[in-house]
Amino acid sequence: MTDAVSISELTDHIRRLFESDEILERVLVRGEVSNYKRYPSGHHYFTLKDANSVLRSVMFKNDAASLAFQPADGMSVLAAGRVAVYPRDGQYQLYCRKMTPDGAGSLTMAYEELKKKLEAEGLFDPRHKKPLPPFPRRVALVTSPAGAAVRDMIRILGRRWPLCEVVVAPVRVQGEEAPGEIVAALRYCNKHSVADVIVTGRGGGSLEDLWAFNDERVARAIFASAIPVVSAVGHEPDVTIADFVADIRAATPSHAAEIIAPDCEEWFDRLSEAKRKLSPERFFADKRQLLDRFSERLSSAWERGSSPRGKTLAALAARLDALSPLKVLARGYAAAENELGHPVRSVKDVTKGDVLNLRLSDGLVTSRVTEIGGEGNG
Repeated sequence: MTDAVSISELTDHIRRLFESDEILERVLVRGEVSNYKRYPSGHHYFTLKDANSVLRSVMFKNDAASLAFQPADGMSVLAAGRVAVYPRDGQYQLYCRKMTPDGAGSLTMAYEELKKKLEAEGLFDPRHKKPLPPFPRRVALVTSPAGAAVRDMIRILGRRWPLCEVVVAPVRVQGEEAPGEIVAALRYCNKHSVADVIVTGRGGGSLEDLWAFNDERVARAIFASAIPVVSAVGHEPDVTIADFVADIRAATPSHAAEIIAPDCEEWFDRLSEAKRKLSPERFFADKRQLLDRFSERLSSAWERGSSPRGKTLAALAARLDALSPLKVLARGYAAAENELGHPVRSVKDVTKGDVLNLRLSDGLVTSRVTEIGGEGNG
């Protein structure tokens, strides 16, 4: 008979056996959710069951943050994690790291739940939509580097707007790791100002294939982006949560490239037309023609009114000429000025010895005053 061991020692031994089993370290189980509770701590506690067994489960706060849906009793799910012993209760349980709805019906339900939640928070509000740059200098493509979508976008961008530089931020667009990589790429582009517009998306596929773009983390990263984001997921019928949050939704990746890049040929035509309209030669030619027309009209108007007006002008000129001081000087008179050029109007304005300038009709005479006499004195 072996020595007795304590309950704690036995439980610890069983725990070590569980931890040494590689299968139990990473399991994926399918089951129906029951007794689902979310505690204020952020941890989620629930039971997974099938027709014959139950499995106690816990999902801690950090892992629960990745949930793209709200689990509920009766829902069929796929849960991934490790199975280990909880020493306090002496029971084994699933420490759940990932959980997704099981089947397309559950995915649709999760999609609708998240859509309703984000819409209520205002993430779809048009007031938050940012305009695209009219002439992008650099475009970041957050997508798979190996898919047809990225090749189509690069080709169309290069054809429509060769001045634009294209930067590919390679990410997985399908699978469990895809949402985290997409979020990291979006944050990197913003932190380092990689581009002035971002396209994120992939080619078409099933609901499961596109599920990364229905992830809440991706939606919030798009909303938080200071750089405008174009969502280009799938084909025309496909609509994801990312489409609702993005600043612009494109029907396909190729359509996204057409939306972003202006057509350079169209702009060449517009610039040529503008150049033609703004040509200085054309401008001055038009103005010269207009000036000729005005000159012709002015000459005609002058000719029509010159005869009577010319007679009136001649009469006024004759009257002004008769009043001219030069006419008076021509009759033998002189005008006296002092040295300062001021006119001398009276004998009181001069004294003996003053120098006077006498302005005659044909020149100037300078004289000195030797005698001053009153009126009538010679």
